[in-house]
Amino acid sequence: MSRIRTWIPHVAAIIAALVFLDSLRFKFTNAEETQVIFGNLDAWAASLGADGLFAQTGLFSQYVIGTAELVASAFLLIGILPALRRFQAIGALIGLAVMSGAVNFHLWTSLGIDPNNDGGGLFMMACVVWVISLSLIVIRRHELAAVGRGLAGTFLPATRPAAAAPTAPANA
Repeated sequence: MSRIRTWIPHVAAIIAALVFLDSLRFKFTNAEETQVIFGNLDAWAASLGADGLFAQTGLFSQYVIGTAELVASAFLLIGILPALRRFQAIGALIGLAVMSGAVNFHLWTSLGIDPNNDGGGLFMMACVVWVISLSLIVIRRHELAAVGRGLAGTFLPATRPAAAAPTAPANA
């Protein structure tokens, strides 16, 4: 049983990575399905005064999102190696961020759950990867905390204890 529990996070990471990697063929080739989704999102953003946010050169273009998915999948897979387990935690964090955006845009914008008439399959895969990513973050929370401590140690100044008050010489 303990052996199965050891492999569950790795199988989950592989599933999430495969979903991400499969979507890259649509994003990086500018497939029609991708144009529909990101065009719809860009029109929605334009209605809020953020025209071009999801356009091909926008801050959240299909290429930017695809690159984040590629990095997340690489980290999820690299993290299978015991010495590099922290990468799996970081990959799960990136995956959760990307999929939180995807799920929310499907739910709260005109994009809807079935923008490409696939029976909601794209939305369901986003939900599956979101759950996997959240689960991996919980499972790898200690590794993620270690990464946070390392970053804090790098970017935040070390606190030193207050210096002792000078004492008067004994002969005075």
